[in-house]
Amino acid sequence: MSLEENKAVVRRAIEALSKQNLSLVDDLVAPNYFDHTDQQGLEQHKQSLAMLFKGFPDCHWTIEDINAEGDKVWARVTYTGTHTGEYLGFAPTGKKITYKSVTIKRVVDGKMVEGWTINDMLDFLKQLSVIEYTEKAKKLFPKDVK
Repeated sequence: MSLEENKAVVRRAIEALSKQNLSLVDDLVAPNYFDHTDQQGLEQHKQSLAMLFKGFPDCHWTIEDINAEGDKVWARVTYTGTHTGEYLGFAPTGKKITYKSVTIKRVVDGKMVEGWTINDMLDFLKQLSVIEYTEKAKKLFPKDVK
């Protein structure tokens, strides 16, 4: 497949996430897909996404940049959502969050077969106000302390 076709697969997958359309995932992801970041296969990955959708029912991904080389596609993405359901054991905060991530997908024969994602989880947790700052941290990061 061409680089543009590979980018189109990843684009469609990210758009499907924003629509919370997990059925489209099966069209775009190989059954043997492996997520290296969370060390999980396809079914576990879909369960993780379902939990995310429950915690952030208005979640949305925006592609800021997308590039491809060989069988890999890189996308720089901005994620937004409102924490209105339990997520990762955290009760709903009602907070609207925005954070950045970079995802890399390996695409073979029109399907994603591997993935790696780097999320700014510290920023994510700070926005949810679930991090307690030590006295030293309050001095180092005064603008983050509310």
